[in-house]
Amino acid sequence: MKWNDRIGRRLKLHDLHVLMTVAESGTMGRAAERLAVSPPSVSKAISDMEHAIGVRLLDRTAKGVEPTAYGRALLQHSVGAFEELRQAIKAIENLSDPSVGEVRIGCPDVFTSGLVSAILDHFSRRYPRVIVNVTAANNVAEEFRPLRDRAVDLVIAGFPRPLADDDLALEFLYEDRPYIVTGPGNPLARRRKVKLADLAEEPWLLPREGIFVSLLTEAFRKSSVPVPQLGVRSYSVHQRMTLLATDRFVSAEVGSVLHFNASRFPIKVLPIDLAISPWPVWLVTLKGRTPSPVVQTFIAHVRDVTRRMSKVGRPFWS
Repeated sequence: MKWNDRIGRRLKLHDLHVLMTVAESGTMGRAAERLAVSPPSVSKAISDMEHAIGVRLLDRTAKGVEPTAYGRALLQHSVGAFEELRQAIKAIENLSDPSVGEVRIGCPDVFTSGLVSAILDHFSRRYPRVIVNVTAANNVAEEFRPLRDRAVDLVIAGFPRPLADDDLALEFLYEDRPYIVTGPGNPLARRRKVKLADLAEEPWLLPREGIFVSLLTEAFRKSSVPVPQLGVRSYSVHQRMTLLATDRFVSAEVGSVLHFNASRFPIKVLPIDLAISPWPVWLVTLKGRTPSPVVQTFIAHVRDVTRRMSKVGRPFWS
């Protein structure tokens, strides 16, 4: 029996619904009343299905009708089919509802510990039923792979110039830059003038990699100052900020980290101009991919939070 030729084009959901109603009602007449149709239309729907499948689905008895073995098999699987359809409609309703669903974002830790945390706080207060999954994307060269694989809906990343990739859509959010910082109890924090050369032998806290690590290295070399070798290199912004509070270390952190963590951690920005141009932070999505309403709502919150960050790229000590 070929599904397409004999059944797929002729078996209707309406007829299956009629069969289920007849089986529940016990008679064609009561089923017709429940369906608000005429008894002949009920009989025709059953007859059409029996003709399409090639077996008898109902036995007529003195008390009414009851399913045959074939009818019971069809009813059993029809119930499952209708339940799957109900779940599909529910899923579509959820996808079209901007207040429920899931948002998947990828970003480096430097944004997770500041900008994204602020966005999540802002967003989750208004949409508590939305699940947000955050995936680490610390390698600039590879962080768009989850986006292309549809594992995330968007990526927030900082890099100096737009990409040439034709499949990616970039939206500018704000400009960021690094600052040299220490704890307020460090002797350097009390000095009005600090040169980069004064920090060469200090214990440093630095990310392991990233755009501003390479730019910071370049800034040291341009000043003919050895690149810092002492201290700790860590991916974790929270760990670096915690160690800064011991007043033993010097660190380089981007403006957005300081912007969102200054009230939680004691931080002193040192008056050192690294002569590093601010770089743009981007919201990256896939071209041709329509985001769900809940993702669109989340993106609107990203824009709202970053719109208030125009001063992040300006010196904190000026």
